[in-house]
Amino acid sequence: MTAPALECDHLTRIAPGEIPARPLVQNVQFQLERGQVLAILGPSGAGKTTLLRMLNRLDEPTSGTVRLNGQDYRPMPPQELRRHVGMGMQRAYLFPGNVASNIQYGPTQCGAPLEAAQIEALLEQVGLPDYASRDVRTLSGGESQRVAIARALANNPEVLLLDEPTSALDDVAKQSIERLLSSVVHARHLTCVWVTHDHAQARRVADRVLLLEAGQTIALGSPEELLRA
Repeated sequence: MTAPALECDHLTRIAPGEIPARPLVQNVQFQLERGQVLAILGPSGAGKTTLLRMLNRLDEPTSGTVRLNGQDYRPMPPQELRRHVGMGMQRAYLFPGNVASNIQYGPTQCGAPLEAAQIEALLEQVGLPDYASRDVRTLSGGESQRVAIARALANNPEVLLLDEPTSALDDVAKQSIERLLSSVVHARHLTCVWVTHDHAQARRVADRVLLLEAGQTIALGSPEELLRA
């Protein structure tokens, strides 16, 4: 039997330095098969971003673990883990310089820089052909988010984590980026965890939904089961 592509096993994080101890995320569990999209929904402060950050060890779990294709991620160096588990943030934090240097960052860190044709292919995939030499300071919010997506894809990840990737955009850009991400996730058959506050978006993009409140799982199921209203 094939192991799940991504498995979250009793994942818990306690707020560091607080007395009494306060759990930010507590005993969260789920499994995703390759190509599935999980939307995480919950109010502000529910622990959505903390959970997402633990999936590639930007925040370390207090207890529990994550498994990639059945393998515990704890023995894996964080840098290597993040080659397999890419992340897109709410705001596109781009490095100073041009678009190509941003996309090149991850592969260069791994000792496998991309050729110009590979960079251009990524830019075409995110709808920005001929943008390689553009200074990132000249980009719109939607264009910056597209570059950030291309940068996340440059390492050819198996899993893509998305932290409200459309919430900082205007309505037109939001719809465009949502369509782009859905297209890329399905074209590459990526396993995806997508944090959103938008129930309608979760219905559109997700195969499964996890409802989080005060760091704990309230419900886990299909969008049809959980988001009828």
